[in-house]
Amino acid sequence: MDLTTLGGIVLAIGGILLGQHLEGGHASSILQATAAIIVLAGTIGAVMVSFPTRDFLRGLKLAKLAFVDKKNDLSGITKQIVDLASIARRDGVLALEGQLAEINDPFLKKALSYVVDGVDASVTRSSLEAAMDAEHEENLVAAKVWESAGGFSPTIGIIGAVLGLIHVMENLSDPSKLGGGIAVAFVATVYGVGAANIFFLPMAAKMKRKFTIANERKMVITEGVLAIQEGLNPRVLEEKLRALTGEHGPPKEDAAKKAA
Repeated sequence: MDLTTLGGIVLAIGGILLGQHLEGGHASSILQATAAIIVLAGTIGAVMVSFPTRDFLRGLKLAKLAFVDKKNDLSGITKQIVDLASIARRDGVLALEGQLAEINDPFLKKALSYVVDGVDASVTRSSLEAAMDAEHEENLVAAKVWESAGGFSPTIGIIGAVLGLIHVMENLSDPSKLGGGIAVAFVATVYGVGAANIFFLPMAAKMKRKFTIANERKMVITEGVLAIQEGLNPRVLEEKLRALTGEHGPPKEDAAKKAA
């Protein structure tokens, strides 16, 4: 579970409710089912109109990434690639075929199968980069679904407020109900702006960042597998991959041995 997502939502909603309480208001005054229905249904409908069914469903499916903290072990994948490079340097590239069954990362397995099959390095690079770019673009569209929701919901909230005011104007004969009616009307605006800035837009931003991190991992795999195909020395390869992942200095294991 991604604690920053949950913590941010709790902090934002809690701060709003606390401010409402300090101003002498009550939480019940901003709990309006009608306003919530208008904003949510209107926003979802607008997003559905904006995107094809496939993109809309993909956006719903990948929304869980904003709440799931998936570990991106770049040091682990670097070590795995270096170990494979050592095997290839010692026993030949064909020896990697026996390692394919033990590899869990589907992208690494696909890249390594190109090397085992003797595919040309330029073809390997172009194929892997094309697969990376295609998946990344599809993922960005999924994030844009929620980004669009963040753009639509404030406007839908204003529509809800206008509808509430129309209802108030229809009951001008009873002045005692005007204040409460106007307050309820503006709750829809609060829902629209709040949903956009607490849920939809932050979710889209986090999804984009996680997609970028996943793409960087695939870039490391691509460069590592191509280096194996070139026959690069495992030590040099390790330094190259550590530079790509932002790690500097000697590996932790070597540092520990040196300290001992």
